[in-house]
Amino acid sequence: MAERRGNNAVTVVSSAVPDGVDQVIDALDSAGLVLDPSNNVVKSSAKAYTYGLVVNQLLVHEEILEIVARVRSTGESVSEEVTLARGPFGEASIHLDVQAARLGSRYVLVLAEDRTDAYRLEEVRRDFIANISHELKTPIGAIALLAEALDPASDDPEQVRRFAKRMGTEATRLSQITREIIELSRLQSTDILAAAVRIDLDEVVASAVDQNHVVADARGMTLAVGGAKHVQVMGDEALLTLAINNLIANAVQYSPDGSRVGIGVHHDEGVVELVVTDQGIGIPDEDLPRVFERFFRVDQARSRNTGGTGLGLSIVKHVVQNHGGDIRAWSQIGQGSTFTIRLPEAPPASALPQGEKR
Repeated sequence: MAERRGNNAVTVVSSAVPDGVDQVIDALDSAGLVLDPSNNVVKSSAKAYTYGLVVNQLLVHEEILEIVARVRSTGESVSEEVTLARGPFGEASIHLDVQAARLGSRYVLVLAEDRTDAYRLEEVRRDFIANISHELKTPIGAIALLAEALDPASDDPEQVRRFAKRMGTEATRLSQITREIIELSRLQSTDILAAAVRIDLDEVVASAVDQNHVVADARGMTLAVGGAKHVQVMGDEALLTLAINNLIANAVQYSPDGSRVGIGVHHDEGVVELVVTDQGIGIPDEDLPRVFERFFRVDQARSRNTGGTGLGLSIVKHVVQNHGGDIRAWSQIGQGSTFTIRLPEAPPASALPQGEKR
């Protein structure tokens, strides 16, 4: 009898879910998790971690916990669309179609399907036409005017060479705008974290710095990198390299010859910070909140002369947000600027479900 009572007690407190549920959760391509009566996560799929729903075996979003509470109180299943913060900080969000239902007498099953792509595509569709039509007309108009000017100047080789050179410059600028618009549209219409892998941030920084060494060395500038931190984040290595490369390239472009650009990585309590600091011309206070807008340039004339498209920082912002982070800017005229990327640190491999320890 004592053994029987002991076995019953073990059964009551056991976190084992009903037979077959483990296999179903593991097979899900969407986020799935099972909560016990204390709302501890006793089983979850890889996507539940990818979407940031589960941390330390706890469901972290109050919006979903409220749905679970309604299921427990009514006994009826609930289907609802919710909008959640993508990471622990930042403005990026994820749109989920959440379904919750009782699983036996003790557990609640929660399924979440990502609908963020549909929202992104609609936003991109609205903004793309307005932005691109305005921005492309400048180089296209310049090429058209230069082409018209070539005919009257056909007997003047010097004029022809000058016009041809300017046409080449505008064509290069048009090509760069088109390439960056395509990249930005891709960032806004795909979910990076759906296929995220572990990334060593030191390697990403080293790669981005290497891409800027030639230009910096030619201008006598120093790219100073802090010591290795050996921290990891979840995401896409190529896109994170692109974002950091854009920040460093901007720092080099808008800093005087012989100056210094600092790149450092810090991490504390699950938050990773990557900081790029320059000694450049600075950004006026009234322009600082707008530097991440598409096509916004602090100095229109200088940006066009240096080949700037106004898309670099916007691309950085979307890369960072798609990795569940945020980016901040500080600047003072004549003294320089500092851009700080904050990202969630990758959880320990032991905290991830089987098959997600990459």
